[in-house]
Amino acid sequence: MITHISVIIPAHNEEKYIKRCIKSVNNAKRYFKGNVETIVVCNRCTDRTAEIAKKNGAVVVFNEDRCIAKVRNDGIAVAKGKIIVTIDADNRMTRGTLNEIYKMLRSGRYIGGGAPIRFERYSFPLWCNDILCRVSFGLTGLYSGIFWAKKDTFDAIGGFVDIRAMEDVATAKALKKYGKAHKKKYGVLRKNCLINSTRKYDDMGDWLYFKLMFKNLSTFVKAAFGDRSGMDKLFDEMFYDYNG
Repeated sequence: MITHISVIIPAHNEEKYIKRCIKSVNNAKRYFKGNVETIVVCNRCTDRTAEIAKKNGAVVVFNEDRCIAKVRNDGIAVAKGKIIVTIDADNRMTRGTLNEIYKMLRSGRYIGGGAPIRFERYSFPLWCNDILCRVSFGLTGLYSGIFWAKKDTFDAIGGFVDIRAMEDVATAKALKKYGKAHKKKYGVLRKNCLINSTRKYDDMGDWLYFKLMFKNLSTFVKAAFGDRSGMDKLFDEMFYDYNG
């Protein structure tokens, strides 16, 4: 039996959110005629993420790295699907996502792409974040959130770029460059979107990322000149060790 799509979900202690993410994938399966497998990559999990994922029909693999690119790449390595789709464990996809991705890749015009992002709730600061995302994505064309491309394309570019942060932008650039060489576009879904979790905003306030930018300005400046120790600590706090 041909597996048409493999959905890769990296997860670090996501027992609160993994079921609803898988549920959104399962819902999208109903609007797609092909075969889909869901792979949850449990990254340093000490909770019930793996158990819940298995109960909801996912294949589970384990990873101990502190690098989200390596986590995703471990999922891609075991994937059986001809098409790879990635989504984070606390986010959700809309019901037509898999079908739209399949159609766009079958058209032969796209090397891969991303999806527009919409927050699961809104407030004034979250609208500000939304606008910044739309402007930056619109100017660069480097949509992320949900990544999609053929497996052989990910293999050709070496998978997700192996860095601890901003790997999404770097990978989008790599896909776009590879696509240009093959006369294909880096695309974005038009009818579907990523529903972005507001868990960190719920936990730490809706102005979170604006505050982080001002609070850690010196850290960003030092990183620009080669001292990344402060950035690594910030990444651990906000991403690799966060369990909110």
